[in-house]
Amino acid sequence: GAAPAPAPATAMGRLFQRRLDRPRVYSCRLCQAHLAAGDDLISKSFHCRHGKAYLFTSVINVYKGPCEDRLMTTGLHTVQDIFCTSCQQLVGWKYERAFEKSQKYKEGKFILERAKMNDEKRGLGNAARAPQDALGPDGLDSGSDFCSDDDEEIH
Repeated sequence: GAAPAPAPATAMGRLFQRRLDRPRVYSCRLCQAHLAAGDDLISKSFHCRHGKAYLFTSVINVYKGPCEDRLMTTGLHTVQDIFCTSCQQLVGWKYERAFEKSQKYKEGKFILERAKMNDEKRGLGNAARAPQDALGPDGLDSGSDFCSDDDEEIH
């Protein structure tokens, strides 16, 4: 892989970190920095070198490395590795471009590796959980286009 890009600048010597006030938050396993909200999760059906990976519409507290073309099981993609701003750990990648027409939905979206994050559920009452019960066992709508997706880097 590419060497990490330089860490983001700090304000007054302290790194500014955004916190999510959401019922479900995915955070960095090493430093607990918030990375993504549960409501931004699109799919849990991705794979990477270290096992499972999740696709999100947006992430926070990350910085991007340089763009590079990577051949994955679903074809060629231009991606940028993403790193936790707090501990500089590689946590996943951003899809900048998909060359296959069927993979265009990934453009501008983010992969977080399951092994690099914690899943925090906070103070959910039954009312907050009700919509989740309508989803399939993997947390996806059973009609989702993403259920069978299995993207993995080819080495």
